[in-house]
Amino acid sequence: MKKRLRFSKMHGLGNDFIVIDGINQRIEDTNLSSLARTMCDRNFGIGADGLIIALKSETTDIKMRVINSDGSEPEMCGNGIRCFSKFVYEKKLIEKVVFSVETLAGNMIQALIIKDGVVVSVEVDMGEPILKAKDIPVISDSDQAVCKPIDILGTTYEFTAVSMGNPHAVVFLDDLKTLDLEKVGPLFETHSNFPEKINTEFVQIVNPNESILIVWERGTGETLACGTGACASVVAGVLNKKCERKVKVHLPGGSLMIEWQEHDNHLVMTGPAELVFDGQIEI
Repeated sequence: MKKRLRFSKMHGLGNDFIVIDGINQRIEDTNLSSLARTMCDRNFGIGADGLIIALKSETTDIKMRVINSDGSEPEMCGNGIRCFSKFVYEKKLIEKVVFSVETLAGNMIQALIIKDGVVVSVEVDMGEPILKAKDIPVISDSDQAVCKPIDILGTTYEFTAVSMGNPHAVVFLDDLKTLDLEKVGPLFETHSNFPEKINTEFVQIVNPNESILIVWERGTGETLACGTGACASVVAGVLNKKCERKVKVHLPGGSLMIEWQEHDNHLVMTGPAELVFDGQIEI
């Protein structure tokens, strides 16, 4: 039997999502992997990089689940959690302007910046980075994978591995225009060094407080922005002595402010989230 499902189409710097209220709508009997593939299809569905579901939590104010467009479930999504935060506040699932969110990567704290009742920006405490190679996971001959060589299509790149609840390989390049992302990205994602696949960020340093980033996301491909990737790029930049702890990260879809706080080792991400439209779909 078919039923109608209400949703919001949203984006964070062009990284777009279909967001669903799973508290007031019954979706627990739905195959979420299949649902995400169908709804995210840009030709036969709504079109998005991922599906996000708001659910009740027993440990925090609310719970977020993210399903990639290929049906896989990542641990976290930085742009997605900003969209989620705007959604749950404006749909009155949450009344607080500072609240906790349960994710597969742990509990996150959101602080909303509101103007005339509308969420214009979200500050997210992304927690501490994971740097031990075995916990990311990445195959490495040392405890941390910092500036490690990797051969892709006959070229040797150097990557630094960081987990923000999901795994990232950060590669610094002098000029991003020389990179063929569509060829190189999938080979990083599926390389044998990364047992659970990898998100890959290619970074060009502008100055110690500014960088440019393009990303190949695990399970999605090239996207216009990646919040966890922007965080990972700053951590990798500090570890490689290429940037300061507070950096404006420019992505194809816009910019994020990322700060790796020295006093508590947490990363704080600040950036926008936008509603594109509300709708209903028959499933």
